[in-house]
Amino acid sequence: MKFAVSLLSLLALVLFFSAVTCQQSCLLGKHHKASPSAETGARECVLYSESSCCYANFTEKLSHSPVIEVDNYYWNRCGNLSKECEAYLKKLECFYQCSPDADRWIHPNMSFAIVHVPICQSFCDNWFNACRSDLVCAHNWISDWIIDENGENHCKNQCIPFHQMYSNGTDLCQSAWGASFEVSSSPCRCLDFSETDRKVIKYIVDGENSEESEEKEACKPRLQTPPGDQDEAEDD
Repeated sequence: MKFAVSLLSLLALVLFFSAVTCQQSCLLGKHHKASPSAETGARECVLYSESSCCYANFTEKLSHSPVIEVDNYYWNRCGNLSKECEAYLKKLECFYQCSPDADRWIHPNMSFAIVHVPICQSFCDNWFNACRSDLVCAHNWISDWIIDENGENHCKNQCIPFHQMYSNGTDLCQSAWGASFEVSSSPCRCLDFSETDRKVIKYIVDGENSEESEEKEACKPRLQTPPGDQDEAEDD
């Protein structure tokens, strides 16, 4: 009997530490840490500074505007992006490089990549609107390039506005980073790369196991109408 209890205790410890390890791991990209830790002095990606998978010196690359190049990947092959458009790309880059939760959606065949991260429809629509007049030459920013001997990306297609390259925000989110992101049908079980992600992410991971009431409570800040907007609605 004691032996059985000991085995159960050992199994519980293994599961506990496995869970902790899973929660503490990072992707295996060029700039990723082995495990997340606090990072002071971050110039960008401060959303993840309390538990970051990237070092502060990486965020320096994103701290200037316009961003020209990050590790031989040039953002300006069709001209510099507008600040509004660039801001959305920075959010995605920060999530991939620095978020301690990115590895929850790790690609099964590529330990440095993410796949099917649920992204909010509102984020995609806002991103599309922010970039609609900016120019782009790749529909899939991972594969639609000519890569030279130095590993630098070059256009192989004509530069056209975002609103011509992509039909809408959904197309943009589900195409630009390949299969990295997918638009969620729920306004709660999705990421918008803001502070609210911290309150809803466990419900994204838990899936149908979480209570609907708990989900709505966690998602309340995202769903609530700002006081100013609410007053205007009542006046109408």
